[in-house]
Amino acid sequence: MSPPRTVRLGAAARRGRTGRGVSIAVIDSGAHPNHPHLGPLAGGIGFTPDGTAHDDLVDRLGHGTAVTAAIQEKAPGARIHVARVFHDVLATSARTLAKAIDWAGERGCRVANLSLGTPRQNRIDVLQPAVDRAVQRGTLVIAAYSHEGERWLPGSLPGALGVCLDWDLPRDAVRIGRRDGRRVLYASGYPRPIPGVSPERNLNGISFAVANATGIVALALEPFPEARGRAAALAALESLAALESPAAV
Repeated sequence: MSPPRTVRLGAAARRGRTGRGVSIAVIDSGAHPNHPHLGPLAGGIGFTPDGTAHDDLVDRLGHGTAVTAAIQEKAPGARIHVARVFHDVLATSARTLAKAIDWAGERGCRVANLSLGTPRQNRIDVLQPAVDRAVQRGTLVIAAYSHEGERWLPGSLPGALGVCLDWDLPRDAVRIGRRDGRRVLYASGYPRPIPGVSPERNLNGISFAVANATGIVALALEPFPEARGRAAALAALESLAALESPAAV
């Protein structure tokens, strides 16, 4: 059994890495293109709650913009593709999520970031096939593994890489650990800081643990352009951790 291992983005880990060549689909509420924390976006798609596709990617809730900013802060060279599934509220259907995951796979994204999830286990019949199709296409689904003691979908499904919340970790680190016998990532729940706003008053929570983890995974995958899937991502993180030894323990 592998021991817990912390990956910290020190100087050695950051040297020359920006996430270049790693494409990430951010499945969320869209993105605000003029936000000062956002870099270039590679385009995307929107889905209405009933799954109808459209081209309005503008974030009117702020969540997707903050998630994207947290990822780009760590991996500014990654190509970000936006899949907007939230509109007036942070809620959508499992079928719409499945469509967005399929879109990420069809677009060839190496990672699909879902800073979201559902505890409703009866959605397995929709979401597990979507994760399976993503695996077949070489797209890694990174999503919340659990929240407030409940397992979430799709992050706890086979094939996905689940993320758990650890408030004690710094924002530039992830811990590779175990939950329910499975290897998962632990990460901080704080987003990119806003000057003059305390972290407690800013958006925070499991959403940003997922985003922080995705940014670090992108850096880890950069030197391995052929690496695809959950096991490859974990191996790349282990390799990144080794660069920072003995700080990574």
